[in-house]
Amino acid sequence: MNDSDLTNSDGLPDPLVADAPAQCWFEDMHVGRRWVTQRRTITEADVVAFAGLSGDFNPLHVDEVFAAAGPFGRRVVHGLLVLSIATGLRQQSGVFYGVIKAFAEVRSWTFKRPVFIGDTVTAVTTVLEARPTSKPGQGIVEQRVDVVNQAGDIVQSGIFVTLVSARPK
Repeated sequence: MNDSDLTNSDGLPDPLVADAPAQCWFEDMHVGRRWVTQRRTITEADVVAFAGLSGDFNPLHVDEVFAAAGPFGRRVVHGLLVLSIATGLRQQSGVFYGVIKAFAEVRSWTFKRPVFIGDTVTAVTTVLEARPTSKPGQGIVEQRVDVVNQAGDIVQSGIFVTLVSARPK
């Protein structure tokens, strides 16, 4: 599968195509490598659980009547819940299973469009940079992560920086 197979007619990542490789070590993280996770539909239960866990009971998320009069006309999913789901989708893909040593940084994370209960999202990852550290057996990998909804719209985007293990010798 090539990059053109991962885009829709507008050139955006196709949220219907999952193309995550098997477990990838630092040596496998070459610049330009790209993959798409499986999809996940965000439910009412997700929003309620996240509000309880985070303590964020903003009425834009949990009060239908209040939210109907707000800027989105209905309840919007917590932005950090969507970010959390994206990290989970990436982990479930198997790419990072057992190889991530640390999540070092999230850079320039932007919330581009609202996500609503019932939306289905996927995460598209593209390796931007991979460099070894001074300590052997690991490297720093910078990845652009786009969270894409069922319409092919990028709803969140930013850079994840991770410390990744090298392949065991």
